Amino acid sequence: MKPETSIAVVPVQGRRMLKSFIDFPLKLYKGSDKWVPAFEDDEYNSLGDKNPSLEFCERELYLAYKDGKIVGRVAAIINHNANKKWNENTVRFGWWDLVDDFDVAEALIGAVVEWGKARGATKIKGPLGFTDMDREGLLVEGFENESPFTVIYNHPYYPQFLERMGFIKDTDWTQKVVTIPDTLPAMFKYADIIESRFGIHIYTARTLKQMARRGREMFHVLNAAFAGLYEYSKLSEEQIDGYVKQYVPVLNKDMVAFVVNEQDELVGFTVTMPHISEAVRKAKGKILPFGWIHLLPALNPKRNDTAEALLIGILPEYQAKGAALLMFKYLLQNFQKLGIKRMLLNPQLEDNHKVQTLFGEEYNPQEYQRRRSYVKNI
Repeated sequence: MKPETSIAVVPVQGRRMLKSFIDFPLKLYKGSDKWVPAFEDDEYNSLGDKNPSLEFCERELYLAYKDGKIVGRVAAIINHNANKKWNENTVRFGWWDLVDDFDVAEALIGAVVEWGKARGATKIKGPLGFTDMDREGLLVEGFENESPFTVIYNHPYYPQFLERMGFIKDTDWTQKVVTIPDTLPAMFKYADIIESRFGIHIYTARTLKQMARRGREMFHVLNAAFAGLYEYSKLSEEQIDGYVKQYVPVLNKDMVAFVVNEQDELVGFTVTMPHISEAVRKAKGKILPFGWIHLLPALNPKRNDTAEALLIGILPEYQAKGAALLMFKYLLQNFQKLGIKRMLLNPQLEDNHKVQTLFGEEYNPQEYQRRRSYVKNI
């Protein structure tokens, strides 16, 4: 009888182990045409010691070994701001990837539980990141569809393993795909009335400096708009600085909509971009030295008929004043000029009815994927 092979779960120490942690999914999902890697630079920024979230978060990274080979990874995270806001003692798990082996799953989650309990945690939730800007939610439906590059894709055995360990659903995010109409829907005829009645209008950024200015305001709107949503914790000024520097320079001004009031204050925004999942997969998540060869053509909306919606945020006091309608009219007109035929929406909390109903039958919304955050008392 062959003896059982033990599984060793080891904390990540040093640059070499961190690289192994980041590279593991590339091997696990090799040959998959649905999974999309995160950008390597983003992973180092998130998981290294310079992540501004560490101002209010603790974390430990683990690798699982079996027969001398890496068979899984996980991040244990405590977001003290979120725990204080939501009156919880929760440890989060994220970056959870593993081979099809239940013992490996138990060992990885067990390491997070023990680490969390040592710090007073009474509950474990995930997959979640440091903040809402990280990938979150385990894929539970839509495995046959290619994931956008901003979200988690996982094998179907992942949720099966969690449920076998006693985890239950905490919340779901749904993701839909919409068709871009060839003509402007009738509802947009009210745009002029909304502008005059509520004193709001589209702001078009012409320069990178203008984009950066609105980009900074955008994350402040996000803090206000997302304040009451699931496990959200306010982004710090240092985090906002990092996101503005990281993302604003690559945004296409024709695919971003800003709405401002009469005082020229940002009250709402929508960020979209071309669908680049296939290009990111071919580049293996690396821009340099040669990843840009795949990414540049995909980033050109005139060579890509699919868009991704990344973020939408509207100040609470303007959510019933038609700000979304102004943004969608502006984007729809631009999409028609660019030849974009469909758009993958960002994950939307299933109980957030305001965003769930933003796109009516004119857009023919179809279910695309569903993601879930699991929870368990420890």
